Amino acid sequence: MLRCYITDRHSLPAGETLLSSIQRNLSASGPPPDWIQIREKDLSARALFHLLEQAMALPNPTGVKFLVNTRADVAIAAGAAGLHLPDHSPDPRCWRRIARPGFLIGVSCHDVEAVRAAAGEGADYVFFGPIFAPRSKTSALPERGLRALQEAARAVKIPVLALGGITEENASACSEAGAAGIAAISLFQSFDRSCQRNC
Repeated sequence: MLRCYITDRHSLPAGETLLSSIQRNLSASGPPPDWIQIREKDLSARALFHLLEQAMALPNPTGVKFLVNTRADVAIAAGAAGLHLPDHSPDPRCWRRIARPGFLIGVSCHDVEAVRAAAGEGADYVFFGPIFAPRSKTSALPERGLRALQEAARAVKIPVLALGGITEENASACSEAGAAGIAAISLFQSFDRSCQRNC
């Protein structure tokens, strides 16, 4: 099961920095995340580029891939493994023209029609949610639930990762519903090792 740690330095535990949280996940005794998505939307392009360079320079024994939210310019310039696009972003095919081969492009989707559209536009994967009520932030979107997740996973051949309110207790239910993986903020920033072993 794919695991994606989505960063949010504003919701870190007291006394922890984003780089220390990333390093803890990279060096986890249990399975580390497969991907780390740098999602610091309030940073300037320069600051985001610097953060990404620092994160990618950390010891990374299992080759965790770094993705960047929204900023294709930063992702490509820094040599990140991919780009994650919010819903209603330009077609993923637009970025293929300037990205290197093998560059991952994913899209956040909130309904099955958007999942199908993202797959048709060349996305490599999608995040689908919120499946449950988010734990790290408020959301105006209603919970989609496991049935909608199952429908989304069956609708396309690309990986569908469950997003929103993912915990140790419900991660396996997402997998059973057909999700190829999970994406979360608080699950990884609280560094729940037991979930990382079981997910």
